[in-house]
Amino acid sequence: MNKNFRQEVNQLSQTHRANIQKRLEYRLEVARAKGDENLVRMLEAEMRQM
Repeated sequence: MNKNFRQEVNQLSQTHRANIQKRLEYRLEVARAKGDENLVRMLEAEMRQM
């Protein structure tokens, strides 16, 4: 049971990280489309931290 729990937690963590990454990519796309260079720089910095 402990092994299964760890596997589930790991899978949830990976899914959560993937969702954050997708959302960040979308926000970056929108910021670029709007020409908001300040936000683009901030989002790119956030992506580097991940």
